[in-house]
Amino acid sequence: MSKVAVGCANLGVLQRRNDGRVTGGVVTITTRFMPKRAGELIGGSMFWIIKHRITARQTILGFEADAAARKTIIRLDARLVPVRGVPKRAHQGWRYLGGDDAPRDFEGDEDGLAALPPALLAKLAALALV
Repeated sequence: MSKVAVGCANLGVLQRRNDGRVTGGVVTITTRFMPKRAGELIGGSMFWIIKHRITARQTILGFEADAAARKTIIRLDARLVPVRGVPKRAHQGWRYLGGDDAPRDFEGDEDGLAALPPALLAKLAALALV
């Protein structure tokens, strides 16, 4: 799944936002509708879009329906994993992201790309240099 990190200027802002929502190693976010493929998504990832680029992911732990509030609660692992950013247009709500379209993690980053400033990394990626 992909979702826009509304109001986040960079990965650090998203990390601070998540840190404020952690309870028992789980971050919860809400959305209006339950995904039809919720069962398939558990164990997969929520990919976060910041400034029109997929920049990080979190493991999806589960979904809960809050009938009183007419919302769906998405439970995510608190660990935010930086990924090799790829361009992605902003959208409202969430969207399914196919496995072939999912960017790779920076873990095991032998090239040291994760240490680059996000703006520079975005420019290099736009030029197809990384």
